[in-house]
Amino acid sequence: MTTLMHHIKRNGGYLISLAVMILCLVWIVYFNGDQHYLILSFACLVVSMLPFYWHFKNRQSEAREVVFIAVLVTIGALGRVALAAIPDVKPTSFIVIMAGLVLGPEAGFIVGSTSAIVSNIFLGQGPWTPWQMFAWGMMGVTAGLIRNFKWAHNRYYLAALGVVYGFLFGWIMDLWYALVYVSPLTLKTFIAAYVASFYFDLTHGITTAVLLFLFYESWYRIITRFKYKYGLGDVQDQLDKSDF
Repeated sequence: MTTLMHHIKRNGGYLISLAVMILCLVWIVYFNGDQHYLILSFACLVVSMLPFYWHFKNRQSEAREVVFIAVLVTIGALGRVALAAIPDVKPTSFIVIMAGLVLGPEAGFIVGSTSAIVSNIFLGQGPWTPWQMFAWGMMGVTAGLIRNFKWAHNRYYLAALGVVYGFLFGWIMDLWYALVYVSPLTLKTFIAAYVASFYFDLTHGITTAVLLFLFYESWYRIITRFKYKYGLGDVQDQLDKSDF
């Protein structure tokens, strides 16, 4: 029980953020929230910052941690904008996964959710923005949750995971499209919406897989070097618990 309470206290920030995001998505689907997508998008942006404040409240943090996360968000957003002309080639997913694998689920969530709304400043905001924030945020969270497994740092497994992430991201966006825009919504039309996006999801997945396979090791070393040099993420907690 003590361990459970410790995890809740430690990770409560992004758990609350995810809960609020899910409520915003439900609002868009069932209460005409797509007419107020901008307000809901910024609400998701605000709660995506909650892990930072929660994190700062529970341990001493410095501005350089915020700056480094902001740099990753910028790279993720600009990568998507630069390749926007090529449908569903999203290097953002690679950045989000790397953030989660190296810095943990908290940072992965923030990089993922914030990259979506920042890139949409250039590509266009819409009722899809909160869903993209949620999809990329969850990508970062899950990447952070598996980072302690040895297989999660094998680039062959990561490449396969990249394909899976591409489809999962697409399926979350398909769910939004089907629930909001497909009428009448039947099992047949629901499946048709998913089948229609297969090529785009596959392109997204293959792009992510190739980037992970080719650049995982170099990016892991770079981010890890910054992590230990500046005491980012949970490094300070690890040092506090050590015997040296």
